[in-house]
Amino acid sequence: MSDDYGFDYEDDSPYGTEYGAGDAEASGGDDGAGASRDGGRGPERTFAALPLAHGGGFATSWWGRAWLQALEDTALDGQQLKQGRQLARKGGVGAVSVRPGRITAMVRDRDGTAHRSDVLLQQLGAGAWDRFLDMAVDRAGHIAALLDREMPPHLVEDAAGAGVELLPGIGDLEPECTCGAWDHCPHSGALCYQVARLLDEDPFVLLLMRGRDERRLLDELQVRSAARAVRLGDGGESGDTGDAEREVRGVPAGEAFAAAGILPPLPAPPSAPDTPGLGPSLDTETPPAPGIDPAALEVLAADSAVRAHRMLLDALAPGHEEQPLPVELTPQQDAVRLAADARPDGRIGARLAAGSGRPPADLGAAVRAWRYGGVAALAVLDEEWAPDPEDLGRARARLREAWEAGERPALRTSGRARWTVAGADLQLRLDQDGRWWPYRKERGRWVPAGPADDDPAGALAGVGDGAADGVGVAV
Repeated sequence: MSDDYGFDYEDDSPYGTEYGAGDAEASGGDDGAGASRDGGRGPERTFAALPLAHGGGFATSWWGRAWLQALEDTALDGQQLKQGRQLARKGGVGAVSVRPGRITAMVRDRDGTAHRSDVLLQQLGAGAWDRFLDMAVDRAGHIAALLDREMPPHLVEDAAGAGVELLPGIGDLEPECTCGAWDHCPHSGALCYQVARLLDEDPFVLLLMRGRDERRLLDELQVRSAARAVRLGDGGESGDTGDAEREVRGVPAGEAFAAAGILPPLPAPPSAPDTPGLGPSLDTETPPAPGIDPAALEVLAADSAVRAHRMLLDALAPGHEEQPLPVELTPQQDAVRLAADARPDGRIGARLAAGSGRPPADLGAAVRAWRYGGVAALAVLDEEWAPDPEDLGRARARLREAWEAGERPALRTSGRARWTVAGADLQLRLDQDGRWWPYRKERGRWVPAGPADDDPAGALAGVGDGAADGVGVAV
């Protein structure tokens, strides 16, 4: 597999425990001592390379600083850590992959040489996770803090009181790097400094390294909370085994109605973001499943973000509820839309051409039509309709009236609803809604040359001087 910097690598880690197929903590015993440090191939989160860090420390949260303290207390060579901090600050760390027991990234030296760097952290065993979950359920504030992406000191202290060390200590961060260093080298140090920034935003990153992904952890907390509520509702501290899976059914309607007068009003909804969100980077050390194209998935994810942003803006616009429902696209039409919006490279463009039912050479004209008028413009490109005599008569009358005497170009019929300008590579096409679309011949093909106009003279205005835009897609 190849990373962002062109460095080929394979996962040849000596740690062999697999995570995700069965019990992740099988090797960890009841109390977590000796739990696997291997990341396996279980739950994984990948974070795109972070922007440059300008000034100040790498961690602002206390738990982020505790992570760096464990790094700095472990490393034997402070000069190498200093070099690692500089690499991280200047953007030398690529996408960071986090999974149970392991974090991984490609780190680039100042000369451009890239190394795969891993940092291993011991996972918690099944018994340790049970104690942590029981502790968290008994203190509702802990769950609320985690949901707010915070790790308050009392949560860590209570976990330690239950025999569960969440934050790493001296010697807990074990480096591996293709540069061959046996201690924390600049590359593993840079990776740890970058992870401190991730921990500032989301302590679930640390919990994933310890062996639990966010979804699983919250699901287990919900089950235990439900069981606890059942026990308290029964007036006791214990219930039968089946009660642990009983669903919590919310607040009784009478209580909610009675509290309506004392509850504060709901906050105003947040404003829509100015731009769509960035799609994820799928260039990770994990090889794709057979038949999966990461580059194509990145295009689809970015397109989904753009469409979601557009739908949100439409929904917030005044009078949205009075607008007609959008036309549902066929797969062939949607392939053209995606090519027009995403501007993909040649390989993805060729796949979209096949999905649209067109040769690659014809996709450009379809993209241009889509940008001028969506489904309607695509229909004018692909279909030739036959106006009835009454519609045809109105169209010819409109052509006669569109220009002043002596200014009308010589037009000859080129189809049932098409007229070509004599002596020029220009054409007018009439759609079924009575609008006129300009076309121009390029390299022997008729291609859209502008948006529709109710006036045929207006449709042709400005087309002859090459006003049409490029297709913007490589195939």
